[in-house]
Amino acid sequence: MAKIVQTTARAVVSYGVNPLARFLLRIGVSPNAVTVAGTVGVLIGSYFGSQGHLFWGTVIVTAFALTDVLDGTMARMRGGSGKFGALLDSSMDRIADGAVFGAVVYYLATEGNPYGGVVAALISLVFGQVVSYVKARAESLGLNADVGIAERLERLLIVGAGGLLGAAGQEWGLPAALWVLAALAVITAFQRLIHAARTEPKVPAK
Repeated sequence: MAKIVQTTARAVVSYGVNPLARFLLRIGVSPNAVTVAGTVGVLIGSYFGSQGHLFWGTVIVTAFALTDVLDGTMARMRGGSGKFGALLDSSMDRIADGAVFGAVVYYLATEGNPYGGVVAALISLVFGQVVSYVKARAESLGLNADVGIAERLERLLIVGAGGLLGAAGQEWGLPAALWVLAALAVITAFQRLIHAARTEPKVPAK
């Protein structure tokens, strides 16, 4: 069910960005340029968030995080991103994720760590990286780990929802979102490990 919801949400977002993707390709903008621009935008939004401007930080980060869908759509329209495009995209994702959660940790620490939000943010950051690593490493070994209830886009949207609640004056909003996210990230990491173990070919007994 979770995978169906994720696929549907991504399909809706992709449908919405298709016209923009075609326009950017038509004027000569490459998917890689969009990838880098999206990361720069996330860094800017993260800075706003770290300084306590949760509303604008959330809006900027969410808007630029959606370029993760846009550059992928552009690459598919162009016939594929190539190996370097895939490497660049993954690298920029890791930088953006680190910036977002680093900003959240800094902000919550300056606010007195309400509801243990700093701990939740650190767990989310660490296991978010593990989730991505497990999938990439499994694929390099010929295994399948393409499962999970909270992939990158969903994780950023959950943080965004918490940021908006915080901006609305609900002190519990951001820490609550982070604790939910921490739990989902841990579950997803182990889901992928277990699924990869089950897809490993059985060695015939001698």
